[in-house]
Amino acid sequence: MKVVKSLQNEDVNKETSETPDNNHSGFIRMKKFHFVMLLFFIVFLSAGITTFALAFGDEKAVDVGTGERREFDKLYTAYDTLKTNYFQEVDQDNLINGAINGMLEALDDPYSDYMNEEEAKSFHQSISSSFEGIGAEIQEQEGYIVIVSPLKGSPAEKAGLKPNDKVLSVDGKSLQGMSSTEAVMLIRGEKGTKVELSVQRPGSDEPMNISITRDTIPLETVYGEMLDDGIGKVQITTFSENTSKELVETLNELQKQGMKGLILDLRQNPGGLLDEAVKISSLFVPDGEILFQIEDRNGNREEVKSTKEENPNIPLVVVIDKGSASASEILAAAVHESADVPLVGEKSFGKGTVQRAQDFSDGSNMKFTTEKWLTPDGNWIHKKGITPDHTVALPDYATLPFINPDTELKLSASSAQVKAAQQMLKALGYNPGREDGFFDEKTEQAVEEFQAAEKLEQNGVLSGQSTLRLMEKLRDKIDQNDTQIQKAAEVLKKQIES
Repeated sequence: MKVVKSLQNEDVNKETSETPDNNHSGFIRMKKFHFVMLLFFIVFLSAGITTFALAFGDEKAVDVGTGERREFDKLYTAYDTLKTNYFQEVDQDNLINGAINGMLEALDDPYSDYMNEEEAKSFHQSISSSFEGIGAEIQEQEGYIVIVSPLKGSPAEKAGLKPNDKVLSVDGKSLQGMSSTEAVMLIRGEKGTKVELSVQRPGSDEPMNISITRDTIPLETVYGEMLDDGIGKVQITTFSENTSKELVETLNELQKQGMKGLILDLRQNPGGLLDEAVKISSLFVPDGEILFQIEDRNGNREEVKSTKEENPNIPLVVVIDKGSASASEILAAAVHESADVPLVGEKSFGKGTVQRAQDFSDGSNMKFTTEKWLTPDGNWIHKKGITPDHTVALPDYATLPFINPDTELKLSASSAQVKAAQQMLKALGYNPGREDGFFDEKTEQAVEEFQAAEKLEQNGVLSGQSTLRLMEKLRDKIDQNDTQIQKAAEVLKKQIES
């Protein structure tokens, strides 16, 4: 408008100087009118051509970027307002990261979250190499951080953490409302350092304080051994980068030792890499049979089939429990529905979704759910789990809570930890006289008998080495009286004999 106005005034002034006689003023006004109309016509014609090009042209006249998308107007307004008017200077990256994190939290999906650079690095380490921490898979459930499964041989397992334990705080800091990624960053730490967890166990009236010394968590994921009667047992603790390779090597070694049948132990296996679950499932499911199905947001399904031409021709039984989740459930369902493999144990965790991790250029990461997965028969086990053919529970003493070795349990003490100690003593064959949590003379006597049998100082006080040895002996008893493995062996023997 300024250019047009300038030209207009210039023309008028020029014509006025050439015509000093006031009698010609009408002529001057006519020329000005014609000029304005000409400009109007040119502008109108240009607008019409532009509109036609936008409506019918093959290419956009203007490439509208993300900043022009109307759905982001509110977001941009909030960002600009905070950056300009907040009482302190704000960090631009923090605002942007917070916005991404907010979008993922709004999905109300415990498996979708945003990870900053440090968290993303930790995430990648957990599936590709060893890491330092306590060795437990966790997830967020209804605002709480819950143990999915402790890893075999980890400090978490040795401390007695169990699936479904709620971790209320870490070193006194509440985890209420935190994402699993945020909680992991507090729980993990350098080898040799201690972390104090406040844990609420289902069925327990009061939280337990558990002190755990962090350690290096190696990702050796396959453990094999020969049992009696030619039965091999292989435990897969998680699905990492080399799990399928480890399994093949272990199976070959067990076959050299005369394995006639196999128990595949997927208990306490929280899942891991999907492609590893596919490779392992293909070992036991005939070529061309369905391993699982993927369903997208529109209900379109894709079948994932076994591609292995040669399978181990060996009887198989799979053992699962409530700590078996995600990829381990895919494997269990695949062999059960597509290869008629019997399942033994307890109902599995129930995670029926698939996640993908997307890295950003700054090293941060966004993990989000992309599809559902369904069993070969089309069942969605999410929040339902897989029910085994033979439901078998472990003995009651297998779920007893951890006892803090730093706490002295002695005469006249009364607590949930005393109750747990009394139950452990009874399970090991020592009579504490009562199991109500009150430490009396009879309990003291039972402790002294245990200490004498283990060649420990006989002072009748449970703490330090006495407590650690008590829990160690209980774990040994659980291993020796593993009712789920015993049932699996019974089922397997019938297959071998038939």
